[in-house]
Amino acid sequence: MEKRIRVALIGNPNVGKTSLFNVLTGSRQHVGNWPGVTIEKKTGTRPHQEHVLEITDLPGTYSLATRSPDEAVANDFITAGEVDVIVQVVDSTNLERNLYLTTQLLDMGRKVVLALNMSDMSDARGDVLDTKKLAEALGAPAVRVSATEKQGIEDLLDTIVRTHSRGGAPRSLVNMGKEIEGLAVEIQTHLLSDRPDQNSPRWASLRLIEGIAEPGDVVKDPGSLKGIEAALEGVDREEMEMTFVDKRYEAIGSALSGVYVRGSEKRSLSDTLDRVVTNKYLGIPIFLALVWGMFELTFTVAAPFATIIDAFFAAAAQFVATSAQPEWLASLLGDGVISGVGFVLVFLPNILVMFFLIALLEASGYLARAAFIMDKLMSRIGLHGKSFIPMLLGLGCNVPAIMAARTIEDEKSRVITILTAPYISCSARLPVYVLLAGIFFPHHAGTVVFGIYLLGIVVAILSALLFRKTVLKGEGSPFIMELPPYRLPRLRDTVGQMWDRGYMYLKKAGTFILLGAVIVWALASFPWGVEYGSEASYAGALGHILEPIVAPLGFDWRIAVALVFGFLAKEVVVASLGVLFAAEDEDALTEAIGDSMTAPAALGLMSFVLLYTPCLAALATIWKETRSVRWTAFSVAYSLVLAYVVSFVIFRVFTLIL
Repeated sequence: MEKRIRVALIGNPNVGKTSLFNVLTGSRQHVGNWPGVTIEKKTGTRPHQEHVLEITDLPGTYSLATRSPDEAVANDFITAGEVDVIVQVVDSTNLERNLYLTTQLLDMGRKVVLALNMSDMSDARGDVLDTKKLAEALGAPAVRVSATEKQGIEDLLDTIVRTHSRGGAPRSLVNMGKEIEGLAVEIQTHLLSDRPDQNSPRWASLRLIEGIAEPGDVVKDPGSLKGIEAALEGVDREEMEMTFVDKRYEAIGSALSGVYVRGSEKRSLSDTLDRVVTNKYLGIPIFLALVWGMFELTFTVAAPFATIIDAFFAAAAQFVATSAQPEWLASLLGDGVISGVGFVLVFLPNILVMFFLIALLEASGYLARAAFIMDKLMSRIGLHGKSFIPMLLGLGCNVPAIMAARTIEDEKSRVITILTAPYISCSARLPVYVLLAGIFFPHHAGTVVFGIYLLGIVVAILSALLFRKTVLKGEGSPFIMELPPYRLPRLRDTVGQMWDRGYMYLKKAGTFILLGAVIVWALASFPWGVEYGSEASYAGALGHILEPIVAPLGFDWRIAVALVFGFLAKEVVVASLGVLFAAEDEDALTEAIGDSMTAPAALGLMSFVLLYTPCLAALATIWKETRSVRWTAFSVAYSLVLAYVVSFVIFRVFTLIL
């Protein structure tokens, strides 16, 4: 009979937890060479011997002292006690810092296994580590692994099973000194009768002394609570925190003495590159140049493939429209489903190219540098570089970007990041930009799209400054972030990430975009008998209600209707335009849009799509992350007003220039 073993993967940010999780479970969770990739727990299984390992990948944390929502996920899961074996993934190239978390896990009295990841990189640097002696010094088994090279995996699985089968618990590594240990013993007398979980009473006492936990969170009995509060009276929490840090690092130094010798320090390739890409004068220009190059490649590489896809859907729509019966079904399939969805899928090559390039930047370690070089600018608006990481994620999709704000400790900074992240243009808006830039600025399309993305970054930063000075006053917390070493991206992983994100785009095409296209077709077709997509249709009636509002922006009634349905998903804007203009292919749509609006209006429309109300999924995520209807409604209202004002200004200014 198979026996289930519950395993938790925990460790510092960017030590390879998710890579190891993927190797162990066969999953394809997103990995990246920068901190903060995992922001919520993920679970998978792995059969081994006569057991089934239920493995949970937790967000990265430097300690069990919770400072941000993502760290709280890891802390709560570990301390809840519903784990049989804790596997701490350790960066072998930075043992001392990683073992700080180890000392806390051992204090818990739980079964711990160390997975010494990146051991191949440690060997290449010339480090010497006696794994057996390290395990003896720590009182917990240690296994050398390399998640990227898939080395040591079977040994790790065997060790997990052996650790689960053995009795007893590991000893604590750290002696906190006579005063603290005596106080811990006193507090334990009040805990023993009121401790339902399997964690060590000493560990619970130390958390109370250090100030990580409050007495009311640990015990419920009034007598025990009163006794603990009396014991803690007069304790200087700040002094205790410093003492705990010193004692833990003293114990780590003692454990590593005689078992670990760090290789000679040489100037690495990462150090050499960082002297250039993080230079205070060159850093931001290099970042902007990389983003501009990314959009130029997005256009030039994808163009031939987009032409092929467009021809296929045009032929399919024409075939269905002329052969299907009855007439309404032919119109639904040809004008609604195939044309609507087809106009969106034409831009799939652009999406895939952009996702591939973003994945390269992630895997190389450059995104962490981008956050670092933006820290000075972000600090001037009361945020820090960590807030820029969700903004970078927004280039793919705003939903994970909003969720990534969990890594920010300060609550007000976190809310500001959540509210401004949607202004970083996601891939869903890219089809609108590609279409309009290709129509009105064919020789400078990449530069125009780059300008729109840059506008989003500028608006996000200025909005954050406004929020910090008004509705969310306060000072930002200091920015501390480890820069990972540069790594050569693995083609298999990069292509895998590109396909996973591209698949989500295709999935959208079969759900939200299809639904939007069908609804717009129905509005454009009824009342039955009117000319398709005419002003006499329901779509025309809705458009004419809205047209006076958008006319100052240079938009007609069809643009207004498309923007309404863009609330479902921004890709629906292009699908709606294809349906409302009754275009058979991209060339016909290009001609129709070119006749209906001017180049300044096109710039205004791109700006409006960039800034107006986030899509339904993003709004749901804002509500979920803030737990506030007020902030969600504020996001909708502020975005609409902002989009209108910016679009109006751009339309009027460029009307004078062009």
